[in-house]
Amino acid sequence: MSSPRYALIVDIVRSRDLADRAAAQTDVLDAFARAHDVVPLETPLWATVGDEFQALAATLPAAVWTATVARLLLPDGIDVRVGIGRGETRDVAQDGDGPAIKDGSAWWSARDAIDEAHRRADRKESPWVRTWYLDGATSGGADDSVALVDAQLLVTDRMIDGMTPSQRSYVGASALGRTQAQVAALHDVTQPAVSQGLRRSGGTALVGALALLEEAVR
Repeated sequence: MSSPRYALIVDIVRSRDLADRAAAQTDVLDAFARAHDVVPLETPLWATVGDEFQALAATLPAAVWTATVARLLLPDGIDVRVGIGRGETRDVAQDGDGPAIKDGSAWWSARDAIDEAHRRADRKESPWVRTWYLDGATSGGADDSVALVDAQLLVTDRMIDGMTPSQRSYVGASALGRTQAQVAALHDVTQPAVSQGLRRSGGTALVGALALLEEAVR
């Protein structure tokens, strides 16, 4: 039996409210491509139907790192919801020259996960939820490891929600390996301004957490 994989299903939040949905899709693909350059996925993100995308990771750290960093790299006004599912995956058909059509428990779990993220975001007390994880090998994702991952995702989503666009960009660039001086040059600000923005937003802690995930992938 093949090792389990981690399917990612991604959709654009409130896409119908966007003035240029095509540009938003390009922004999403670009953000995930930039993340992929640092932590490669087994199958990079591709567009499916409407404003939805899919990708496949070999490990959970790679899936969580990618989902988090891609959100940080998106321009202001664009956000995505991500469902991550663990399980089996198989190709069932080839869609022209693009990626094969996927099926299997990893994708079913990812679908349930993105639906759960949506349900939680609809609640008054947690409109900031964007990411959820489920394991197709467990019943309802009830084991301890799933709870630990989703606990981290809840905290991460809330941290990102509380950041300004500049702070998110600082964290995203830092996660890609840029120094504070390089980040400052990209944003035409001083290095102390970047350092202060990271500290005040909790971004320093998030950069550290992402570094641990990247190390696990390596």
